[in-house]
Order: sequence, then C-alpha cells, then structure tokens
Amino acid sequence: MKKIIKIILGIVIAIIVVFGGYLIYLFASYDRLPDNLTLKPHNQHNEVLETNKTYRAMSHNIGYGAYPPSYSFFMDGGKYSRAYDKKTVEENMQGIVNTTKDVAPTLAFYQEVDQSGDRSQHVDEVAWLKEHLPAYNSLYGQNYDSSYLFYPFTDPIGQAKSGLVTLSHAEIASSKRYSLPIETNFNKFFDLDRAFTVSRIPVKGNHELIAINTHLSAFTKDRSVQAAQLKKIFDVMETEYQKGNYVMVAGDYNHDVLGNSPEVFNTSKKRETWTHPFPKDQLPAGFHLPNGNLAEEKIPSARALNEPYKKGHTYTTLIDGFLLSDNIQVKDLHVKDMAFQYSDHNPVYLDFSLK
Repeated sequence: MKKIIKIILGIVIAIIVVFGGYLIYLFASYDRLPDNLTLKPHNQHNEVLETNKTYRAMSHNIGYGAYPPSYSFFMDGGKYSRAYDKKTVEENMQGIVNTTKDVAPTLAFYQEVDQSGDRSQHVDEVAWLKEHLPAYNSLYGQNYDSSYLFYPFTDPIGQAKSGLVTLSHAEIASSKRYSLPIETNFNKFFDLDRAFTVSRIPVKGNHELIAINTHLSAFTKDRSVQAAQLKKIFDVMETEYQKGNYVMVAGDYNHDVLGNSPEVFNTSKKRETWTHPFPKDQLPAGFHLPNGNLAEEKIPSARALNEPYKKGHTYTTLIDGFLLSDNIQVKDLHVKDMAFQYSDHNPVYLDFSLK
C-alpha cells in the first residue's frame, strides 16, 4: 500500500512540476511589440491616387488558410485546432489569391495572416500573398507572436506568428503599427495580442488616404476591452480627418455591423462575445459605417465554427466592413458570396471615390 501511495504521490508531484514549469514558460515568454512602431512598406509601383476617380477596396479575414467549409474550431465548440494539412492551407491560400484577382481591388486588407504557425502548418502566408499578387505594394504588421499553447491537450494549437497584410496598387509612403488594449489577466494567452496598422497613401493635391487595417478581439468577455480598442482607433481616425486627410478603416470588428444581423440571417438572437452591435453612435463626427444593401442581399461575412458549414443551418453574421470619413463617397458595397470556401469569412468589397 505504501508503495502505491508513493507512486501516486510521485505522479501528482510530476504533474504539478510540469504544469508549473509550463506556466512559468508562458509568462516568461510573453511579450508585446511596442506601441507606435514604424513599419516598412514594400513598394514596387508608384501610382498615386486621385480625387473623383472610382477605386475598389476589399477586406478579408482569411482565417490563416485553415478553414474549408468542412472545418470546425475547438474554441467555438468544434473539433479541430490546426489545419488538416499543409496542402489544405496552400489550396485555401491559392483560392484567396484567385478571389482577390476576381474582385480586383485597388486596396486589399487581410486579417489573420500567419507568417508562421503550427495551426497553419508553417505556410508563410505573408510571403504567399506578396509572391502571388505581385501587382501590389505590400505591408505586414504583426498582431502577435504567441507562446506555444499546449491546448487542447490531444492536439495543441501550438505557436503562431500572425498579423495584418495591406496591399495597394498605389504607393504606401509610410506606415505604423499601434498596439490595442487587451486583457491583462490569463485570458491574454487565448485571445492573444491585437493591433492596427496605419498606412499613408498619397493623393494628388497634398492630402493622404489613411488606410487602417485591424482585427479586434473576439473571445474576450470584458466588453470594456473592446470599447477601449475602438476608442483608440477612433482617436487616430479623428486626428487624421482633422488634418484634411481621407480615412478608411477596414477589418474584422467582431461586432455586428448591421446591428440586427440575427433578424437579417434568421439566427439566434443570443449575442456572443463577437456579435454585439457595432456602436455606431460612438463614431467620431464626420464618420460612418456604410451598409448599403447588405441587409437586403443577405450575404453573411462570417460563420460560426462550432460545426462544418451548412447553408441555412450554420450560424452566420456580418462583422466585417469599412469605416469611412465623409470625404469618401461610397459607390457600391457588397459581400462576395464564396460560401466560405477558403475561410470562415467572406470578403467585403467597396467601390469608392475621394471627393
């Protein structure tokens, strides 16, 4: 009996030591990039934007190339934590490239682009977009470089270095990365770091288009964090607008941009941490969130990942889009219905002109 007790005690102590060591590793390896970080855009073309000319912008959360329609994700109550295999990621990335070529945007904003990651089978998606879309100038801004997350235990999601990619036919004169507020408790290891990039694109006439790319927190239960993230972006938007610049924010807001998506898509009215209505009433003066005919067209931009996608059954919503200053005229706005073929998001695209 004493021998059995010693064995059990040894096992318990070993588990405590391993778990404690892992916690020490998590906290010791955790690091955030500094705020207000200068980024270096890669320019191959020197086109300059003009007023009163129609351009197109596209925003697409590519889900790090891991999400075909058959995929479900463990953090949404689904099954998987990593992409099926490298081939699947490459097929999805090629599909995303083909979709971009089909939409043919002047500006393209991508979120959840892995530079390296266990979850994305270590496909360098930043390089993939740059290599397969050579007609564009490009900018990459890192969101996070996570520690190895040993969860779920049967198939850990692992480590990921991921961020935001902005592509532009026009020259990107300069760029910066701004850190967003996040939770400071243990949840920071699961919702990970957040940021937004600000790209300055010259416009004939001594003004600039301020192109902001962002992806806000999804799984935080502290709504004050989401409010603080929006406020920081709003402050930058307002400052640039007061300078006489054109301001466009594109991204995945993890907020219901229609405000009534449950009614539009005939889904559950229960609000998730990532489906609360976007606070349009808090936008700075001179800004709006255009919706066009999105409610009438009823094409969602995002799906839940608790199960494989099944049209008419899977929870869908609209959480992606654009925030615009009123010196940008909206010509057209749509969600491209890809039936979530290459990502858990469909791209949103906007035709616009600069007044």
